[in-house]
Amino acid sequence: MSKHFRILALLLSFALALGCFTACGADEKKPAPTTTAQKLEEVDYVAQLKLNKQSFTKKLEVTVKNFVDGDTVHFNVPESEIPGGVLKARFLAINTPESTGRIEPYGKAASNFTKERLKDAQSIIIESDTAGWNVDSTGDRYLVWVWYKTADMQEYRNLNLEILQNGLAIASNTGSNIYGSICTSALDQARQLKLNVFSGKKDPDFYDGPAVELTLKELRTNIESYRDIQVAFNCVITSNSRDTVYVEQYDPESDMYYGISIYYGNSGLTGEGLQILTIGNEVRIVGKVQYYENGGTWQIAGLKYRVMKPTDPENIQLIASGKSGAFPVTDAQTFASGKRDVMVTDPETGEEKLTSFNYADLAMHTTLQMQGLKVLDAYTTDNDTSSSNGAMTLYCEKDGVKITVRTVVLRDSQGNLITQDAYIGKTIDVKGIIDIFEGEHQIKVFTTQQIQIQETTT
Repeated sequence: MSKHFRILALLLSFALALGCFTACGADEKKPAPTTTAQKLEEVDYVAQLKLNKQSFTKKLEVTVKNFVDGDTVHFNVPESEIPGGVLKARFLAINTPESTGRIEPYGKAASNFTKERLKDAQSIIIESDTAGWNVDSTGDRYLVWVWYKTADMQEYRNLNLEILQNGLAIASNTGSNIYGSICTSALDQARQLKLNVFSGKKDPDFYDGPAVELTLKELRTNIESYRDIQVAFNCVITSNSRDTVYVEQYDPESDMYYGISIYYGNSGLTGEGLQILTIGNEVRIVGKVQYYENGGTWQIAGLKYRVMKPTDPENIQLIASGKSGAFPVTDAQTFASGKRDVMVTDPETGEEKLTSFNYADLAMHTTLQMQGLKVLDAYTTDNDTSSSNGAMTLYCEKDGVKITVRTVVLRDSQGNLITQDAYIGKTIDVKGIIDIFEGEHQIKVFTTQQIQIQETTT
C-alpha cells in the first residue's frame, strides 16, 4: 500500500469515526432545560381554613344592612350587641383599594367582589380576633372576620382570606391576627400569580385620564382641597334650571346623599352632549371644581363632550337613564340646625376621622321633601329686567322652625302666572333641592308640581 493511500485511508477512517460519534450523539436524549422559576401550583387556602364555632373568639350571625366597599360592610345586629342595631364592620387583615372616596384602580372590583359573595349568602357570621368586639382607629367601626355560606356550600368560607387570595387587597397587620399565617400565604400566592392589584395591568373599570376619580361624598367633605382641580364622578341628574343642573349620589357608609351643581353655560355643549344632561340620567361628570362667588356655593364647570371620541375619559358620559332624585323626607329641625357625623378621609395623608358637619351644608344641592309647611308670608321678585320676575320666596314654619322656600317663575296648566296669593296662609308639601342664599339655607323648587297644597278639612 502506497504511502499516499495509507494517509488517505487514515483520513477516511477518522471522518467515519467522527460521523458515527455525531450521529450516535444525536440519538441520545438531551437533558430538559432548567429554569429559575417553576410553575406555581395554585392553592385554595380559603377551602383549607375552617370556621370553629367553639373557639374563644366572639362570633355573631348577621345580615347585611349596607354594602360600603371591599373591606367595609354594615351589618344588622341585635340592639343588645351594638346600640342602634348596626355594626359597621372593617375587615381584619386586609386593605382593599378605595371606592368610596378618592377612587383607586381595582377599588370597584374589590367592592363588587364583596357584594357578590355576600348578597346571596344563606348565612353570614362575623368573628372578632378576641373574645369581644374591637373598634378600629376611628372608633366607629369594628374589626372582624367575615364568614359566609350559600345554599350550595357545605362549609363557611372566610371572605377576608378570599379577597387576599384573589389579589384584591394588600396586607393590613395580616401576620398579627389569628389567621395571620394562612393570610400571608394567600397574599404571597396572589403576588406570585400577579392577580389584580399585583398584575401590573390597567384596571378595565378605572378611567385613566387627567381627572381625579372620586365620590361626591369625598368632594363635598374635602371640597376646598379640590378647588380648581379637574374631577370625575358618577351621579344622577335631579333638576335643571336654565344653564345649571343639580346632581346627587348616594353614600352607603353615611347613609345619605351628596350633591353639587353643574354649570354647563359657555361649555359649548350641543346635541348629544346636552342630551346627556337630561333629568333622570345617571352620568359621569368630568369638570373643574369652582367656587361661585355670586351664589356663595361650589359648582363644577368646564364640561366637554367630543362627538368623535365618545369614550374619551375627559368627556361627560351617559351611564343609564330612567333614574330619579331620591327626595328623602326631611324634618324641619334637621334641615335648619341638624348635625351629622361623617367619616372623612384626608386626601393628603389618607387618615380617616369622624367629623361633624351641619346637615344642610353637607347635603347641599341634594333633593328632599318636607311636609306640612305653613306659609306665613311671601315675597315676589318684581324687576322687569330680571328673568326671575315673578319668582317667589315663601316664608314658612313647621314645628316652630322657620323654613324658606324659593321658587322659579311658576305657571299653571293654562300658562297663567301663579302668584304668592295662591300659597299665603296655606299648608304645603314641598319637593326641591337644598340651596343657599345670603348664607341662609332654603328649599329651591323648580316646577308647579313640586308644591302641593294640603286640603283642609271642615
